[in-house]
Amino acid sequence: MSLLDLILIAVSLSMDAFAVSICKGLSVRSVSARHALACGLWFGGFQALMPALGYFLGGQFSAWLTRFGPWVAFLLLSIIGANMVKESFGADEALNDDFSPAAMLPLAIATSIDAFAIGVSFAAMQVRIVPAVALIGCITCALSALGVKVGAVFGAKYRALAERVGGAVLIAIGLKTLMSGMGML
Repeated sequence: MSLLDLILIAVSLSMDAFAVSICKGLSVRSVSARHALACGLWFGGFQALMPALGYFLGGQFSAWLTRFGPWVAFLLLSIIGANMVKESFGADEALNDDFSPAAMLPLAIATSIDAFAIGVSFAAMQVRIVPAVALIGCITCALSALGVKVGAVFGAKYRALAERVGGAVLIAIGLKTLMSGMGML
């Protein structure tokens, strides 16, 4: 597998995390390096961890994740998205600017489930896993950190509308993941 192939895979895998990072950026009044770093590390870390797990444990868990992974991602993203939409109708003080592990873990898991399958594929293709997951993690980290800034800039002027759209996007990503997992896409 070429470096260009790995870069394209990494960028493709990072798109869900980028979208969620934009939504997280919408939730803060003043974005800081801490916010960008939190999203970058959580999402980049999980996007690196999941293909590594898929590579080493693919045989045991691939059937379960193929069957239930899309449902898990759909439920997590839909709940988070619906909550964003609901909060967008409240006062500005009700913003969910929580970047704690309890808030970030479900998002990181939901956006990285598809990376497990990539890891299983990497094992079948005998890809060198350490450089591959390092590249995936670094690209996702950088794009997620950028997404927080994009969300904060956009959200400063159009916060309520942006939160509604962001919540709808999270629900749509979850639905797309579910439909793809069920072979409908």
